[in-house]
Amino acid sequence: MSKDKYDVIIIGAGVSGCAVAWKLARYNLDILLLEKAPDVATGTTKANTAIIHAGYNADPEKQKGRLNNKGNVQIKQIVKDLSVPFEEIGSLVVGMEDDDLSVLDELLEKGKKNGVEGLEIVDKEWLQREEPNLSDKAVKALWAPTAGIITPWEFALAMAENAVVNGVELKLETEVLDVYTENDKVTGVKTNAGDFTADYVINAAGLYADDVARMVGIEKINIHPRKGEYYIYDHAKDFEINHVLFPIPTKISKGIVCTKTIEDNLLIGPTSDFVDSKEDLATTRDGLDHVFEGAKKMFPDLTLKDTIRVFAGLRAADTTEDFVIEAAENVKGFVNVAGIQSPGLSSSPAVADLVAEILENEGLNLEEKKDVIETREDPARFYELSNEERAAYAEKDKDYGKIICRCETVSYKEIVDAINGPIPARTVNAVKRRTRAGAGRCQGGFCGPRVTQIIADELGIETTEVRLEKDTSNIVKYKIKGLLGSQGDEE
Repeated sequence: MSKDKYDVIIIGAGVSGCAVAWKLARYNLDILLLEKAPDVATGTTKANTAIIHAGYNADPEKQKGRLNNKGNVQIKQIVKDLSVPFEEIGSLVVGMEDDDLSVLDELLEKGKKNGVEGLEIVDKEWLQREEPNLSDKAVKALWAPTAGIITPWEFALAMAENAVVNGVELKLETEVLDVYTENDKVTGVKTNAGDFTADYVINAAGLYADDVARMVGIEKINIHPRKGEYYIYDHAKDFEINHVLFPIPTKISKGIVCTKTIEDNLLIGPTSDFVDSKEDLATTRDGLDHVFEGAKKMFPDLTLKDTIRVFAGLRAADTTEDFVIEAAENVKGFVNVAGIQSPGLSSSPAVADLVAEILENEGLNLEEKKDVIETREDPARFYELSNEERAAYAEKDKDYGKIICRCETVSYKEIVDAINGPIPARTVNAVKRRTRAGAGRCQGGFCGPRVTQIIADELGIETTEVRLEKDTSNIVKYKIKGLLGSQGDEE
């Protein structure tokens, strides 16, 4: 039941905000998680390289370095508890003939300082055996076996769902317009859905964390968005990559990455270009050319034949190039979780631990609940199942036998369950993130209208009210029959 007074308000339901909510839900607290979008994980969390980094690249003297490896270790248990697909496939930083190969030794030493286990330098023979499509010019690499791949939006969603079943209240499409303070102490927030009071406010607003910080007079945080563009390939492809592969990194970027995804797609990217707008998600010809050329350096035989989509994401980079996770000096009860770019996904559980520690130091009583629900029911994923397993599901419920998305083998039942889940999918993209309907080769060309109709039926709305994502993204402008009828009336 909704209320107005909370112990903690969390602003932003990206992976960081969801992780903090998941962590704090273990305590006897009244918690409100606010997100201005129609779903969780719609910002940086939905558009990145989907890697759980080992932790060798982050500076040991920065929060990134201190939190990456810790988060990497924690995630291995969390994905089991919350039934999130994850594969520990390992990563390689590949050195070519003309590269400065001493960088590999530097990364090895940095990784050891960060506590990363299993790191080693591997030779050309090892590379040719493990990655047969890799360029002959690759001579050695840093091998990090603890790196992995994950579906980032499902990871965030799983933590948010678990937080909700443990008592956290989530309000979507609720934008924070101001943060109230009194006598240099947080008292609550003003939103487009009304005012809510709290003793503690967590600023996990991603790209907009600096804007939220300025609401309480903090000027030190400056988010300068950095765009990354990508190609994604269909999982029905004839070119295989077995690990996460990086080139020798630069000071601001890990370079063009080539990796398989958890659903067995191939992903290449990203670029790393500062942009002025926090809404600039446009792909560019120059950017995509740069991605493909970078990938070709490692994999000369790679083509664009099986690409199915291009996309861009924005990193919420602070000018310090580090995370900014700290209690405000000037306002009691306000905690920043800002500048969360790579390795933010990998670090998210450790970020949540640090936030809990900060809150306790600030005076919040963290009394553990006695009956925390630790697990999440494993949702059906038809694309992972054999035909025999699918038949068994359909025998129990005939709605599993109705395949809506042919490219990704998504059933009617999976879509209905997503729309009626703990955090209901209310847009076409929200259904896509939960089920993969529309994520395949035809990109929703076949299943899109059917998904739209199912959403309308389940939510009790007209198809003209169904959105792709945001307010102005309605899928259907008008019904043809209705339009023809109105024209007839006019005549």
